[in-house]
Amino acid sequence: MTDVQTDDILPTPTTEPRTVITDGVETEEATATSPTAADLDREGDIAADYIEELLDIADIDGDIDIDARNGRAYISVNAEDGANLQVLSKPETVAALQELTRLAVQNQTGGFSRLILDIAGSRDARQAELGQLVARAIARLEEGAAEASLPPMSSYERKLVHDIVSERGFVSNSRGEGRDRHTVITAA
Repeated sequence: MTDVQTDDILPTPTTEPRTVITDGVETEEATATSPTAADLDREGDIAADYIEELLDIADIDGDIDIDARNGRAYISVNAEDGANLQVLSKPETVAALQELTRLAVQNQTGGFSRLILDIAGSRDARQAELGQLVARAIARLEEGAAEASLPPMSSYERKLVHDIVSERGFVSNSRGEGRDRHTVITAA
């Protein structure tokens, strides 16, 4: 990982955005100090350096891609077939590595990071799993249930669920606090 001088650090948000529910859809409220494209590029570079060093230490092969979408830096780690990257692609492992990477970025920039980490297509696989969870919940509603609760998940995953539910013509909202926050689906 490269050393960074503090005098060239770009400003990033200093507070975590608040989650807001509007018309049953959970979104993160923009702050007055939303990150600029340069901020996101900087976050991506710092995160990529951190992940690259981690992969080197663990002797795991992987190619790192950096992107910026929807006000977040996206870091994707992929490898050729047969590479040992799969050991890091479990959802719990990706979530833990994402938090560690966010802390590394925060340590360098002094600001909160909302970066997203994807390892070996884990985000697409998780989105497919969430689609299946939503389908089962909707089936329960169609069988007569008043509402269907999903298990607790991260704000990013809840946002994906809200999008899937909306596409299927149902309504969702989040309930609970902290680690117990989960999505509840109802008929439109």
